[in-house]
Amino acid sequence: MSRETTPSDDKTVSDKKAASDGKSGAPDIGEFIREQRQLAEMSLRRLADVAGVSNPYLSQVERGLRKPSAQILQQLAKALQVSAETMYIRAGMLDGDAVVEPTLESAIRHAPELNEEQRKALLSVYRSFLAAGAGESAAAD
Repeated sequence: MSRETTPSDDKTVSDKKAASDGKSGAPDIGEFIREQRQLAEMSLRRLADVAGVSNPYLSQVERGLRKPSAQILQQLAKALQVSAETMYIRAGMLDGDAVVEPTLESAIRHAPELNEEQRKALLSVYRSFLAAGAGESAAAD
């Protein structure tokens, strides 16, 4: 005997699959971290070192196997030079409608009209201006 499949059966199967693979609409923080790491031109090992987490743990986070704590997200945000609030929103820890001050780096990273090479060049120039400005203000003090 074969059993007919009803639309409700299909929905149940897809719901179970979504729940089992952990992707039931929740933001994928691992993918976001990987994108930011690649934009920053950092290896997985380098980011793990700078953020103070283990390489295997970071790999698991990027692959969606582990969910990082708020403290780990803060360490990663600092290492990647993105706001912790952005990380929290991407991880689903903060409401995405919360007011977050956009940064120039964030605007550059997400500008659809720029290609990867242009983003990297602009970020490099911007960071060099920030470093020069920090040196000037320190000399003035």
